[in-house]
Amino acid sequence: MTTAASRRSDRRISPVFVGIVAVTAVTGWAAWTGFAAQPGIAVFLFVTAAWIVSLCLHEYAHARTALHSGDISIGAKGYLTLNPLKYTHALLSIVLPVIFVIMGGIGLPGGAVFIERQRIQGRWKHSLISAAGPLTNVLFAAVCTAPFWLHALDGVPRDFQYALAFLALLQVTAAILNFLPVPGLDGYGVIEPWLSYDIRRQVEPFAPFGLLAVFAILWIPSVNGVFFDAIDSILNGLGIDDIHRYCGQELYRFWQGSNEFCSVSP
Repeated sequence: MTTAASRRSDRRISPVFVGIVAVTAVTGWAAWTGFAAQPGIAVFLFVTAAWIVSLCLHEYAHARTALHSGDISIGAKGYLTLNPLKYTHALLSIVLPVIFVIMGGIGLPGGAVFIERQRIQGRWKHSLISAAGPLTNVLFAAVCTAPFWLHALDGVPRDFQYALAFLALLQVTAAILNFLPVPGLDGYGVIEPWLSYDIRRQVEPFAPFGLLAVFAILWIPSVNGVFFDAIDSILNGLGIDDIHRYCGQELYRFWQGSNEFCSVSP
């Protein structure tokens, strides 16, 4: 029998998540104050930790929405603790997205909370559960870009501006990729409840390969160009210019050496 104490523990924030938030705060402070001897290291740790925080919140949004939609098994799985180690596929949800950020500077969609869909009634609820994750990325992007579109950059150190710009880039790419109506991604999860049973049955075998297919298509130069042009347009609309995006990524990759252009850019 489940006790009240065990139910509370199912929702208690994990020390692992608290630790990741602490790393984000400390390295963010280091990037802001210039405390680190090499600012790139502080930016790297800040952006990486903040990216992991956003991944945890992405999965938490899925889980929390599922809980309120009828899946009461969510708590027992540990999904409400924000502990990334509790996810069904920690490798896919945390490790792989971080590797992609380091290698290519793109926000890879995660996604590994197992939801018992049979417990949930109503197509709108199923769609909302799928949309909750990428909407979290949208919210995170809005927070990162707020100083830019509010024209509130006075007093914000240059390196911290670059870090926010790069973090915003990751959030925007993650939101767009997640919202693609491709089997295996959240965008398909949004529309899936509205498709006929026959269509869903035919598409289901392709779900494990949907993300791989997206990245294979993105390797096509023309498609890649259109994709990143769209990203640039969105970020420009939010007040983040090319210099901030470029220097944010350059500063993040501190192991490539300092970039003199970014060190003198305003």
